[in-house]
Amino acid sequence: MKRPTIDDIARRAGVSKGAVSFALNGRPGVSAETRDRILSIATELGWQPSSVARALSEGRADVLGLVVARPARTLGLEPFFMQLMSGIEAALSAASVGLLLQMTEDPQTETGIYRRWWAQRRVAGVILVDLRVDDPRVAVLEELGMPAVVVGGPEGAGRLPAVWSDDAEAIGSVVEHLGALGHRRIARVAGPEVLRHTVVRTRAMEAAAAARGMESVTVHTDYGADAGADATLRLLRSRYRPTAVVYDNDVMAVAGTAAAQNAGIAVPERLSVVAWDDSALCRLTRPHLTAVSRDIAAFGARAAQSLLDLVAGAEVGSCRDATPRLVVRGSTAPPAE
Repeated sequence: MKRPTIDDIARRAGVSKGAVSFALNGRPGVSAETRDRILSIATELGWQPSSVARALSEGRADVLGLVVARPARTLGLEPFFMQLMSGIEAALSAASVGLLLQMTEDPQTETGIYRRWWAQRRVAGVILVDLRVDDPRVAVLEELGMPAVVVGGPEGAGRLPAVWSDDAEAIGSVVEHLGALGHRRIARVAGPEVLRHTVVRTRAMEAAAAARGMESVTVHTDYGADAGADATLRLLRSRYRPTAVVYDNDVMAVAGTAAAQNAGIAVPERLSVVAWDDSALCRLTRPHLTAVSRDIAAFGARAAQSLLDLVAGAEVGSCRDATPRLVVRGSTAPPAE
């Protein structure tokens, strides 16, 4: 059954849409008799106000948006995004606000989604994830005047407030740990190099390794398990042959560990492994993986609350979250060499 609209009420009452709007919103501009007739027809037709439109007109947020531009096959396996979204949902549910989630494998279409959502008044604001180098989305959101909070940064976020953690400091603690064990050749299996946090971690690892007289290399992947396993084997078969590998997510760390063990390279006796973003996967693997840990759900909740505050008209600045900490487990040990 077609949902009744203001047009339907106006036609039945023989008045303009403006008069219907005045009556439904309790504003002056129509007589008491006309208001009563319009309200009666609206009730008869079963008309209900648009929660999104009313929320926007009243400065409230009933729906916020999140676009994720990653392949569905990798996103569905990655605990980071599941935990991030659980935190976002927890904060929004407490405020009786919904989340409109859209996935796309083409980053170029993402800005079009924002333009369409804002033009159609579908959402009151958005959370921006996977900040890129020279990210065109930032300029588009600033141009639209659309409330937005960036997960990441703060560099590259423009005038948008950001919720971020210090990845450089965290990677420094990883290099320090491996250096103290005696490793001198380390490698990192990273995500796409277009992502800003990938660049931050790469620069920080190179600087930290050089400061300790260690060599380091970084290879880039799509965060998938197969890519992580393939990159591990390429590194182990190369002339460089690292004695320790740091992975940019837990899925690749688990896959890389399995690939090394299947190739006859024992972990941690012949290869130390560190995962970024601790999860249950790191504790189910044998040996349990040393990992960079943080409360990802709380991180997501903080970003969602910042956006709620922004939509409500509050002054919102960038917020630095707690620095991820290194949890040492059984996958790191002194090198055999």
